[in-house]
Amino acid sequence: MIERAPKKRPRSLVLVALTTLAAAMTLSCGTNYFEIPIETPIQAKLDVSAFQRVLIAGFVAGGTDDVDANQETVRLLRSQLRSKSELKVIDADIMDLAEVARDQQKSAAETEDPAEPRDGGQTPAPSSAADRASLPLPQQIKDEKDIEPYERLFANTAYWKRIGEEYQNPLIVTGTVLFMPHSRAGYVSRDVEEYDSFGRRRVVPVRTYQERKGFILRPKFVFIDGRTGATMHQEGYREEVLYNAQQNTPALSSYFELMDRLVPNFLSALSSQKIRGTRVLLK
Repeated sequence: MIERAPKKRPRSLVLVALTTLAAAMTLSCGTNYFEIPIETPIQAKLDVSAFQRVLIAGFVAGGTDDVDANQETVRLLRSQLRSKSELKVIDADIMDLAEVARDQQKSAAETEDPAEPRDGGQTPAPSSAADRASLPLPQQIKDEKDIEPYERLFANTAYWKRIGEEYQNPLIVTGTVLFMPHSRAGYVSRDVEEYDSFGRRRVVPVRTYQERKGFILRPKFVFIDGRTGATMHQEGYREEVLYNAQQNTPALSSYFELMDRLVPNFLSALSSQKIRGTRVLLK
């Protein structure tokens, strides 16, 4: 008898079978990596170990009349520090620092002697820093130009030292806050969905001319040593938000939206922060 030789299977079928088996094993065993949570510490910008208390005194505020930026900023920062700082927040009346600055200038003008005229009977124009300090402060603060003359208040160490003595030498937080309306017109990119004759969907970027309106927030935080009245640190920020011209967004909502972006930066000056993330490790 003649025995027939067994048929040989093609190599391609063997490879397909092995690939299918490997895929099945991968699905049954799962992936070969895992994620672990990590925290990255960020050191505070200021050494506040010498202080146990913090006073959010008040701010020179301006811009729109729809939001009391002084009141809202003080309340927000006090609330944030109570929950995210080890410093005890002092409950005190919110200072109207714009009025304080005007009163100080008025008192200084009353105690100074009038300038003597030069030859020809003309009074010299203010040129030195002391002379510029006697210039009148704007009653209405609408923009950066109006708020700049008020910043000399933070250099009055005698005043801030007296405030510090009144509240048991705390860390004093003050500064300026400008919250003003803003508008801009120009081309804006947006994605538009389109469907071809076969019903297939695609997204096409389209540039259109739009008029948008919103607000700009420009705070400057000044940190003062209540023991000496000297400025320890200061930092300024600028944030803006724009909406479609037809969208009616309350000014107060826009203010809190912009402050939410800035609060982490403010807190990082006083206390160490942690950034949470994940790291992928292979088995």
